[in-house]
Amino acid sequence: MSPKPASAESVRHPLEPAAADAVRAYAAQTRAKADEFAAVLEDIAANGLPAVEDCTPWEDLRETHLARLARQRPAVA
Repeated sequence: MSPKPASAESVRHPLEPAAADAVRAYAAQTRAKADEFAAVLEDIAANGLPAVEDCTPWEDLRETHLARLARQRPAVA
């Protein structure tokens, strides 16, 4: 954001109600993900890193994520 005061040319334009609701929903999802990430970091800070045996290999996480993305993508004929 610019520290300059807003001029007449840079007046904000309100969103349509549906668009505003979508932005609020996205903000809530992002906030929830950030809270979950912060909780993981706080747990690591308090208890240390988990044992390697208790962790999921990054390759498995990648494949799961790629499969999820493939399911979301519409099929091409």
